[in-house]
Amino acid sequence: MTTAIRPTVAIAYHSGYGHTAVLAEAVARGAAAAGADAVQIAVDAITEEQWAQLDAADAIVFGSPTYMGTASGAFHTFAEASSKRWFGQTWKDKLAAGFTNSASKSGDKLHTLQFFTVLAAQHGMHWVNLGLHPGWNSTTASENDLNRLGLFLGAGAQTNNDQGPEGVHKADIATAEHLGERVARQAAITLAGRAALAA
Repeated sequence: MTTAIRPTVAIAYHSGYGHTAVLAEAVARGAAAAGADAVQIAVDAITEEQWAQLDAADAIVFGSPTYMGTASGAFHTFAEASSKRWFGQTWKDKLAAGFTNSASKSGDKLHTLQFFTVLAAQHGMHWVNLGLHPGWNSTTASENDLNRLGLFLGAGAQTNNDQGPEGVHKADIATAEHLGERVARQAAITLAGRAALAA
């Protein structure tokens, strides 16, 4: 990635017990490693300055734990508050992606990611999927594989319900880093394309 094309990737997330914050940090690391400026925004304490950062970002990655089959109440509050941006089409044509964590292997994480995709679609954003084959699905595979939980829409993590943030699986952290890298690279391609069309 050239220095002339340096996208900004914002990670808008809620973390109830710290697990999702670990993933948000991983997404930010991945985006930075791919040459992007990464900013993390905890949506349950969002400020006007941080809303402006989301408005200025080239991509927004949504993150939340999965509670009762969907994103957390705090994230839903943020999503509803984003309706001002929806009305003005402020986020139209930005890139979007998502990640989530739950205690169970499935835990209905897919529904949370689908909620994120609908939110992004309502804003007119372009969804970036995980872009990985599923891991840990054969006799020669391992729980340490990337995308060990086999999700396609975004990054999913499973953390035992009797463990704190230190229990987030290393493979899930690496998968979140991959997502950050992928979003950053796609954002750079988008910026380069727009620059070429404008030339």
